[in-house]
Amino acid sequence: MAENNKLTELLARQVVIGDGAMGTMLYSKGVFVNTCFDELNLTRPALIKEIHEQYIAAGCDFIETNTFGANELKLAKFGLGDKVEQINTAAVKIARQSASDKILIAGSIGPLGIDIAQGNKVNKKEAINAFASQAKVLAEAGSDFLLMETFGNLKELLLAVKASGDVCDLPVVAQLAINEYKETLYGDRLDDAIAQLCQCPQTAAVGLNCSLGPAAMLESLEFIRKAATKPISLQPNAGLPRSIEGRTLYMCTPEYMAEYAKRFYEKGVKIIGGCCGTTPEHIKQIARAVKSLDKATAATRSISVEVKSLSHQAVRQKPAELKDKSKLGAKIAAGKKIITVEISPPRGADVSELLERVRICSDAGIDAVNIPDGPRASSRLSAMITAIKIEQSCNIETILHYCCRDRNIIAMQSDLLGIHTVGLRNVLIITGDPPKLGEYPDATGVFDLDSVALTKVVSDLNCGIDIAGNGFTPPTVLAVSVGVNPVAVDLDREIERFKRKVDAGAEFAITQPVFDADSLLRFLETVGSHRIPIIAGIWPFTSFKNAEFMANEVPGVVVPPQILERMASTKDQNQSRRTGVEIARELMSQINDSVAGFAVSAPFGNVKMALASAGKIEIDKI
Repeated sequence: MAENNKLTELLARQVVIGDGAMGTMLYSKGVFVNTCFDELNLTRPALIKEIHEQYIAAGCDFIETNTFGANELKLAKFGLGDKVEQINTAAVKIARQSASDKILIAGSIGPLGIDIAQGNKVNKKEAINAFASQAKVLAEAGSDFLLMETFGNLKELLLAVKASGDVCDLPVVAQLAINEYKETLYGDRLDDAIAQLCQCPQTAAVGLNCSLGPAAMLESLEFIRKAATKPISLQPNAGLPRSIEGRTLYMCTPEYMAEYAKRFYEKGVKIIGGCCGTTPEHIKQIARAVKSLDKATAATRSISVEVKSLSHQAVRQKPAELKDKSKLGAKIAAGKKIITVEISPPRGADVSELLERVRICSDAGIDAVNIPDGPRASSRLSAMITAIKIEQSCNIETILHYCCRDRNIIAMQSDLLGIHTVGLRNVLIITGDPPKLGEYPDATGVFDLDSVALTKVVSDLNCGIDIAGNGFTPPTVLAVSVGVNPVAVDLDREIERFKRKVDAGAEFAITQPVFDADSLLRFLETVGSHRIPIIAGIWPFTSFKNAEFMANEVPGVVVPPQILERMASTKDQNQSRRTGVEIARELMSQINDSVAGFAVSAPFGNVKMALASAGKIEIDKI
């Protein structure tokens, strides 16, 4: 395999988005299912080009040639066995005409369509020759890599991979089709099959396509991850097909597919696309969701190192200790339990109601108010301005959430210097949700830095050194906190990033809302020597619908089934709120001895529920 192939280079830089179904699109445009789809490269090239262009416009990084069945044995069934070279060459040409240089061309190769396992219809040599002939043509015509897909027989796929390696040096993405028992259609164990494919020098990535919908593929992913030593590729169907009024339909919506694509990404999948039933709209939603996440994490791979290396050009001044930075910092440093309440800024410019809620919190003895910065990629009144108004008008400190998503490094440094200058002292550094998750999906996420890198920046500012390595006096005095999620989908990655945040200078952390005490306690044990004061996020549910939303729609939140059942059993709004507060109180009691305090959310601005959860007022006053 060529060492510097375009695919391997792209996989090293980013998540790679594939296209969706060709057959589904052809059928939707009036092509009968008994047609030889591969022959359309010769008879209707404009139609194939149109479909390619639709997928490219949707945001994919590669398109597959219309050659899934263009091997000698399958074409022979249509009397086209002598047109392997002509059909495959035309397919690559059409794809090249459709795509810019930035879009890769995947030469699609499917199974032979016969039972080679029994050996009574075609022998091994004939099978190898069939695969080799197609692979050779696809390579010579200009494909960037070969995509072998929907193989239900491991032996056949291994033959195809070897045959391609004998005639060209293109890398191979090898994809199996499996059943609900996590076996190939011929009974091969998924983990064993993946391990064998990874041993082939030609394979650049391994994985699954077809047969299953996204939910079943997510379950299978755990088996793949344990066995795979190469990047993983997943291209699910749009759910399992259903027959409705004589038509075969796939029921997964583009939005549903995109949600699972995000989960694939969070678990380390490097190639994500679609198979049967998926359309350009599915790929559009997948690309927007996943690429936003990938852009957010890309900062971790590059900018963090750059910022760290620049920080040694000036003399570092001794930073203030946490106890001397703020009243909140002093209380945390002294080991006293703290209680904060999270209140989101308003969507408009009127802060009068927000200030009234803050005064209620201050009168109740709350230590600080958390001010989210564009939560779930929403657009609200500036969190910084909100924090300034609160500290000017109310007798209470704030913890200003500061998000990397919306600002470049120049704006971030200017803001942080301004935050110190106006007297704000507590900041919570977060990377931020990608714009796709909010109400402004077409907004551009900047993500010059991520939360790890920006934590290092704030720590350097506290030592009198800016991002460019310039010294200044006096240094900033900011108490640096970070976010953490004890129930992250990829917990190993979350722990690794948390440790990096601590190394970068984080002084305390606030968790995502937690609903399972055992998960939090396990997380605290795992971080070991990197333990800093942890403030547990608490969300009192207002209703069963609210609990369902948190469980299914809010990234990084896990709600145990027993809590959902408990909220489902409530009969009216008052009982729902009381039960939500009771659940919050029970959880806080279970983890009280293991955390530095609690950051209680005021759901939908209801600060009385937050105060009742924290034990500051009686439940019957909510």
